[in-house]
Amino acid sequence: MSRHADASCPMDALLRLLMGPWTTYVLWVLRRQGPQRFGALKRSIPGISSRLLTARLRLLEGAGVVSRVHVPSIPPQVSYGLTRRGEELAPVLDALDALARQWDGEDRRDGEERSATSSATGHAARAIAA
Repeated sequence: MSRHADASCPMDALLRLLMGPWTTYVLWVLRRQGPQRFGALKRSIPGISSRLLTARLRLLEGAGVVSRVHVPSIPPQVSYGLTRRGEELAPVLDALDALARQWDGEDRRDGEERSATSSATGHAARAIAA
């Protein structure tokens, strides 16, 4: 069997599109904030380089998921937003957002519990040692 799934499989094609570096995050920002100019979009995604953001936007535009709107002005204005096809990803992006927030809350609670347990254990150990 080949290393990759059948290239004609629709699920394989969709997952390859979404799983590229930063791709889902770019889509999530556009879903949450609406159409964005390049600079605003870049500021909304800390850590992404201009080069990689450009590559992701071109890929998503080529897939018909993101639209690029150019307004001829000085300076030129270009904004990016989700197309109808991109909006079809809304339930998936919203579910991922909810899951991420849930896990973050659980991790924070677990971290606080570990911190409290380790603090209490540390106090008990110091009391025993004294």
